[in-house]
Amino acid sequence: MTTAQGGDAIAIVDNDSHVRELLADHLSQEGFEVFQADDGASLSAILHRRAIALIVLGLQLPGEDGLSICRQLRSEGVRTPIIILSAKAQDADRIAGLTMGADDYVCKPFNPRELRARIQAILRRSFPREEPGGPSVENEVVRFGPFEFNMGTRMLRKDGRLLSITTAQFAILKVLARHAGRPISREKLAQVARGREHGAFERGLDVQVVRIRKLLEDGSFSYIQTVWGVGYMFEPSGRGSAIRHRQ
Repeated sequence: MTTAQGGDAIAIVDNDSHVRELLADHLSQEGFEVFQADDGASLSAILHRRAIALIVLGLQLPGEDGLSICRQLRSEGVRTPIIILSAKAQDADRIAGLTMGADDYVCKPFNPRELRARIQAILRRSFPREEPGGPSVENEVVRFGPFEFNMGTRMLRKDGRLLSITTAQFAILKVLARHAGRPISREKLAQVARGREHGAFERGLDVQVVRIRKLLEDGSFSYIQTVWGVGYMFEPSGRGSAIRHRQ
């Protein structure tokens, strides 16, 4: 991992360590925080624990190939921009990558400065930035059981009745709802919910989660599950109370 204080986090996934190190060096100079992975499993571990702004994804990977990983992420609702990095330069290959949900396609060998410029361009035009804990800039409404959670108006209702929710609780529930069905670490949850102040916020995170669970009481259902060894997961169906994440 290469770190740069205060920058967006980028995940570089490629089976060539030289390529990863070259990109990490160039991106860190621009203030990005860079995480490296050599396969899909390593990328998944990063995404569980950190808020990633963009993924640079190679195609020739051990195990699951890059196209399959891209397709899977999009099918799970992951909106993180993806740039495919590949030695395949045919039009058919480019079209396949973009069809699978990639935002851009760069061929090897590549100019690191050009790739860096493409990353910066995608981040500028990607979905609008929001203040941590602020309302959604999109009209996002999540309905589960008797509840309706409107992220744009910051309103939580149960059977149509408005519930009182604090800014901290809203921030946490928004992050969990956007990652529905996927475990999210306490570190990542605090980071996305509170931005640069997440260090202090993380220490009181468990207390806030307990309070949110009380707000979401619905018989024996538990909409926020504890994932032992990782953090928490929002489960709209409310099945179960705790699951153990396989490391």
